[in-house]
Amino acid sequence: MPVSRCSALAAAGAGLASLGITKATSVSAVAHQVSIADEEIATLIRQTAEANAALMRGDIARYRALIALTDDFTLMSPFGGKPTRGVEMTSERWEAMGRFFKNGTLEQELVQPYAAADMVVLALIERGRGEVGGLPAQDWPLRVTLVYRREGSEWRLAHRHADPLARGISLEQAAALAR
Repeated sequence: MPVSRCSALAAAGAGLASLGITKATSVSAVAHQVSIADEEIATLIRQTAEANAALMRGDIARYRALIALTDDFTLMSPFGGKPTRGVEMTSERWEAMGRFFKNGTLEQELVQPYAAADMVVLALIERGRGEVGGLPAQDWPLRVTLVYRREGSEWRLAHRHADPLARGISLEQAAALAR
């Protein structure tokens, strides 16, 4: 790997650490898998962490300023149910989402980024803490998969899938949920 690429990846890793983003996989290990600029991936990772931290605080305006959705966006909520489509994300729904989250914090662990041409997939663990849906503050660790697609010069979120199974559950608990 060229020295400049190593330096860029090391700088990206240092930048991630400064934002409280931990990495289960070293950024340099990703270099062999990417065909887009590593700086773009690092920027998406930082932007994602900042946006989701804003969401946990209930700052939906900041979240929306940082994350643009594709027209065909899909959301698979950590609470289950049918997927939400981008056309369903009305201003009223965004406002309700902003009220749903309060006084939260977020630490993002990068498990693995994947990139090719005009798509980046981030596998993450989000370790949130806050008031969600009117419940008292508690930990909200989520396993999250994000799919970003480049549209023109902008990266847009095409898909988010999250589940609350970061701590793992037993086969019996999974079977009960499936029923």
